[in-house]
Amino acid sequence: MFALVGPTTLTNHPTTTCAGWSRRLRLIFLVLLAAHLCGCGSVADSPDSVSAAVANARHKHLKFADAQGPLSNAQGKMLIARLEKTSGKTDILNRHLAFEQAISGSPLIVGNKVTLLENGADTYRAMFNAIEGAEDNINLESFEFMDDPIGQEFAHALIAKQRAGIQVNVIYDSFGSWGTPKAFFQQMRDNGIRVLQFDPLSPAARRFHWATTHRDHRKLMIIDGRTAILGGINLSDVYSSSPSSKSAESESNKPAADLGSWRDTDIEIEGPAVAECQKLFIEQWMSQRGRPLSPRRYFAPLSEQGNDIVRIIGFAPGELSLIYVTLISAINNAETNVYITDAYFAPDARMLDAMESAARRGVDVKLLVPGANTSSLVEAAGRSHYMNLLNAGVKVYEWRGNMLHAKTATVDHVWSTVGSSNLDWWSIARNDEVNATILSASFGQEMDRMFGRDLQDATDIDPIRWKSRSIFERIYESFARMIQPML
Repeated sequence: MFALVGPTTLTNHPTTTCAGWSRRLRLIFLVLLAAHLCGCGSVADSPDSVSAAVANARHKHLKFADAQGPLSNAQGKMLIARLEKTSGKTDILNRHLAFEQAISGSPLIVGNKVTLLENGADTYRAMFNAIEGAEDNINLESFEFMDDPIGQEFAHALIAKQRAGIQVNVIYDSFGSWGTPKAFFQQMRDNGIRVLQFDPLSPAARRFHWATTHRDHRKLMIIDGRTAILGGINLSDVYSSSPSSKSAESESNKPAADLGSWRDTDIEIEGPAVAECQKLFIEQWMSQRGRPLSPRRYFAPLSEQGNDIVRIIGFAPGELSLIYVTLISAINNAETNVYITDAYFAPDARMLDAMESAARRGVDVKLLVPGANTSSLVEAAGRSHYMNLLNAGVKVYEWRGNMLHAKTATVDHVWSTVGSSNLDWWSIARNDEVNATILSASFGQEMDRMFGRDLQDATDIDPIRWKSRSIFERIYESFARMIQPML
């Protein structure tokens, strides 16, 4: 997500100064100008178009695949039996497997090990370790690649591997990295790294095939075709100081969150699902007409690494947003809980209806969003929906730290998603995004524990107090809601 306006200093909705509102109202003109460029986008029929498939899916054999290819029906049944032994009761897991299968005809990929990476230090540590261990190739795709201490550390690590004979290929978004000097990327090119700029902002650079609102918002790294790291984190100092010398923290000894740094979540995947990540990167490279990639073993032989079932979902504008549809389907079929963390919460009516309906039927629905967002308009648009959500029984929380940038969800403690896609219209209809859906009771429990830790650093929205907010906030929220499809 990129902001149409600058950062704000709003905390948990205190009184805002008249000068602050004056600045915001002046920014309305900028948004209206952007409307001429943006268009509104659309989500193609979301869950309504798949309802029949969902209903029928439970009466069909589930389709699975592993490193060797599709599994037979008998092998699929054996897999379910193994899940019952390792995870206990699997009625809910089987239910979500069926709905996940109904959304897409592609098989669910078994045999993966998914490691949860909580906060920038965890993610950067995993990325540097993976880079250090690379033996053949490194593919990196990022919305922001900044020229700051973290960005420089990544650049130096990648250059060192390229000099050692490891082929490094980098895709960065021209808008997300617009503040990064050309010399920063040229240094990498001069050392042999293949660097590709996604949709350059200069019309001439794209031969006048210009799409200002089509951005590559993915954050993805693949090492030797065997390990993939994806999620919401950019390569920027806002997340953390250098983690390269720090040791990993155990699950039972997680330190308190650094409220001064941006909060984000990523995952590391080992196993057959990594090939799907590699496909997305290579397809992106080809779609941008990058120089032919040097011949390397981008698709190494893969073996079973764990028990997690994974689906990699890539999205580009003009396609059905399977990321969004899958989440709505999971919420619609939730039985026990829905925990959503989102950095830019400005969803359409379908998502709101799904959340409110789940809460009304007794599902524990909790939403965690930033208390102070980098886009005040997205923040206001999201807050304009609080009252309806609260009235339906949804519990809403705002993060007290600098910026909550994570994009995650867990449903029924067994269905999880982690990725780059927000619940705003840029992610739904305009950005290239990537998410992983993970079906695993053990991983779902890790996600739940992480969500619980985050709530300790958040403020719950009290309905009575919320009703007493100022008229200026209400007016600004109403305006933001009207232009929500542009956000």
